[in-house]
Amino acid sequence: MKRGSGILMHITSLPSPYGIGTLGKDAYDFVDFLEDAGQKYWQILPIGPTSYGDSPYQSFSSFAGNPFLIDLELLVQDGILKQEDFDYTDFGDNTEKIDYSKIFENKMPILQKAYFKGYERFQREVRAFVEENTEWLDNYSLYMAIKQHFCLKAWKEWDEEIKFRRTDALHYYKNYLKSEIEYWQFIQYLFFKQWNELKDYANKKGIQIIGDIPIYVAEDSVDTWVNSDMFLLDDKKEPIKVAGCPPDAFSKDGQLWGNPLYNWENHEDSGFQWWIDRIEGNMRLYDIIRIDHFRGFESFWTVDNGAQIAATGQWEKGPAMKLFNAIKEKLGEVPIIAEDLGFLTQEVINFKNKTGYPGMKVLQFAFDPREESDYLPHNYEKNCIVYTGTHDNDTVLGWINNTNKDDVEFAIDYLKLNNEEGYHWGFIRGAWSSVGDLAIAQMQDFLGLGSNARMNIPSTLGGNWQWRIKKEALTSTLAKQINVLTKLYGR
Repeated sequence: MKRGSGILMHITSLPSPYGIGTLGKDAYDFVDFLEDAGQKYWQILPIGPTSYGDSPYQSFSSFAGNPFLIDLELLVQDGILKQEDFDYTDFGDNTEKIDYSKIFENKMPILQKAYFKGYERFQREVRAFVEENTEWLDNYSLYMAIKQHFCLKAWKEWDEEIKFRRTDALHYYKNYLKSEIEYWQFIQYLFFKQWNELKDYANKKGIQIIGDIPIYVAEDSVDTWVNSDMFLLDDKKEPIKVAGCPPDAFSKDGQLWGNPLYNWENHEDSGFQWWIDRIEGNMRLYDIIRIDHFRGFESFWTVDNGAQIAATGQWEKGPAMKLFNAIKEKLGEVPIIAEDLGFLTQEVINFKNKTGYPGMKVLQFAFDPREESDYLPHNYEKNCIVYTGTHDNDTVLGWINNTNKDDVEFAIDYLKLNNEEGYHWGFIRGAWSSVGDLAIAQMQDFLGLGSNARMNIPSTLGGNWQWRIKKEALTSTLAKQINVLTKLYGR
């Protein structure tokens, strides 16, 4: 990876008149902003369809795209919709926060209208798309159609015959829900058409997309329904143990994520084909893949299903290099960023080094004056990605205002922070000037925003993933300021 820099901002955070960032004009404008700012990378969060809690890390599918991101004005340009089909729709009235309930209640019926108006016209293109993506799309569209049929209940609450995927039940629902299945296929066709056009535009501007994939999948997902033997489920399809992490800086009781854990023995017996397919699918979406919670491949935290806190769990060994040797054998060298944050043993460090993938350094974690930190820039190696903070961190100014005094004073002294430059710019300078191959900052930090612009607070439900940027914030003056800093440090 050549020396460079980029900006972390999820697509949902883009401005738009329709309540949520989309793959439309404002996304193209942001690509132009990145180019003007001299940036080479745009990092986003997972783009799969989200469910309860709105987290992009809890998706109905590891392969599908989020319908919320489909741009309605592009559908007008394609002749599928008319402006009056959605002009007076209530998408929420706060330009800086997403109202997901209104997006769900009011945007999905518009996409249904797009299906009725556009399916016949684009039938040939949709059929070609379905044939090309049949390995995941057949199951996903059936799953979503059945989920709607059962009033959005989780698949483990469906009737027993279809819950257990019995042959007669699968045949029945494929016939009974034929038009609903076609609808979900059409929605994915629209998403990928818009996504691929946006990605091509970015790539032609010299900007690469860094995508993010969670290590785990949601319990209520097509992945667990179709591949239940690849997860630690009992004979009733209930998780035996669930995922989380031990007590850390974010939570004294640990983080209880609740995702079903992998049956790594079955994965190994299959030659890790499910994971190979997943990585290959994401290679078609992104230029670079960031894998969340990478340390979980070496050893992972297991919690008994039904436990109230994650602190009661224990470590178990993962597949480590067996998995990544299989991936490299089938797919060659894949550009992967290893999210290696959290509690790291020497075994985890050795494993990450064996893969050769760059790890992550987060500046906000560096400034504990009681100990020498691997996150201090003078300890970096070149093969790493430096962040001012991630989507799970506070903004830089939020960190300055909410962190204990000794840590803040250490940061001020180390980074030579001052009010004239702005503390947030001092943090960005610290990342950009480091030896790390790639430096990335959240868009919120370039704007000098406080904690109210935070994207996520781990171990909390509600109020997360909602932040949106004001359209007028992406100025040519800001782009020039970023560009000057980027050129100064050879990025």
